Amino acid sequence: MHRHRELCERAVDPLEIAAGLEAHGVTERTAARFRHRDVFSLAEEMYARVPRDGETPPSATALAAPRARADWALLVLLPGALCVAALTALHLTQGQSRLIAAAVGVLAVALALRAALSRGPLTAPDHARPTGTWTCWLVAYALLGDGLLRAALAGGPDALPTGAADGPWPLTAAPVLALTLACAPAAWCAHLFAAGARRKLASSRGLEDFAGAVQPLLFGTFALFLCALTALLTLSATTLDEPAAVAPALTLGALLFLARLLTAHGFTHAPVVVLTAAAVAEAAALATVFAGRLPGCDFLAVPVETLATVFGPGGVPALACGIGALTLLIHATRTLTRASAHATAYQPW
Repeated sequence: MHRHRELCERAVDPLEIAAGLEAHGVTERTAARFRHRDVFSLAEEMYARVPRDGETPPSATALAAPRARADWALLVLLPGALCVAALTALHLTQGQSRLIAAAVGVLAVALALRAALSRGPLTAPDHARPTGTWTCWLVAYALLGDGLLRAALAGGPDALPTGAADGPWPLTAAPVLALTLACAPAAWCAHLFAAGARRKLASSRGLEDFAGAVQPLLFGTFALFLCALTALLTLSATTLDEPAAVAPALTLGALLFLARLLTAHGFTHAPVVVLTAAAVAEAAALATVFAGRLPGCDFLAVPVETLATVFGPGGVPALACGIGALTLLIHATRTLTRASAHATAYQPW
C-alpha cells in the first residue's frame, strides 16, 4: 500500500489498480504472497483500503465501453473523398494544370488525414514520437516506387512522371486511393477493439483470463480490417483500370494500421522503429539499383533484381512492409493484451 499509494489514490476503480500493478511487474505469484488468488483480487482490497472521504463508490458507467461519435465517424470519410476528387482532377487535366491539381490534391488529402487522425480511436497521445515522415515515404513509394524501380531496372528513367499509366515512369494510384478510403474501416476496427477490450476488462477476474479473451479480439479486428482493405483495393484497381497489386498494398495497410493502433494505446517506440526500418529498406533497394550502374558495382543490384524477377517490382515493398507488419503484430499480441493498455479512464475522443 505504501509503495503504490499514489496509484490507489488516483484510481477510479479497482481495475485501474490491477492494470497499474501489472505494469509494475506484479504477477499472480506476487498476489498469492499476499493471500490473494489473483492481481484483480489484490487490487480490490487495495482500492477498498484507501480512504476516500465524501466520495461515492464508482458506478458501473466508469467501465462503460467507448461509444462512437458522429464527428470522428464522419471525419474519417474525408481523406477518401478528397483522394477521389484529386484523382478525378488528374484525369481531367493536362500539362501544368495537372501539376497544380496534383499539388492541391496532395495537400488536401494530407490535411484531411491529419484531421481524421486527430480525433477518434486512432488518436495518438501527446507524448507520441512523430511518424509522419516515414508514413509519407511509404505512401509515396506505393504511388511512385514500383514504376521507378521498373524503369531503373530497364536502364531509366528517362523522364519525370507524367501521371499517365503508359508514361516512362507510371504511377500506381490504386493503392493510395484504397489506403485513404480505408481510414474509415481502420477507425471503426480500432473502435470495436477498444470497446470489446473494455468490456472484457470489466468481466475478467484475472490478468491471464483477460489476455486470453483479448487476443482473439485483436486478431479478429485485424482480419476484419484486412478484408475491408482487400475489397477497397479490388474496387480501386477496377475503377482506375490498374493491375491489382494486392500484396504490396495489403502489407502496407497492415503495417500502418498496426502502427497506429499501438500508438493510440500508448506504445510508441516499436511503431517508430518498424516504420523507419521499412522506409529505409525501400530506399536502400532503390539506391542499390542505381549504385549497381557504377563500374565494378554490379553485384549491389543483384538482390533487388532477383527479387523483382521472381515477384515483380512489388516484391520489394511487400517484403519490407510484410516483415514490419508481422513484427508489429507479434508485438501487439504482447502489449495490447495487457490490462494496463485499456484500463485508463475512457476519453470520448
